[in-house]
Amino acid sequence: MDSDSLWTALALVLVIEGLLPFASPGGWRRTFGQLLQLRDGQLRFFGLASIACGLALLWLVS
Repeated sequence: MDSDSLWTALALVLVIEGLLPFASPGGWRRTFGQLLQLRDGQLRFFGLASIACGLALLWLVS
């Protein structure tokens, strides 16, 4: 992967991450508040699931 692809991927992550707070700030705030109530193990599970889904998607598209 060249550095242009890396910067493009980072830019897309930032765009996608910004969509929900832009479109529905109240819903984003409620969701974030619920995330703060989760235990560390639960957050780690969601992080691991996100990593696994991202790796699977990368594997499928490459």
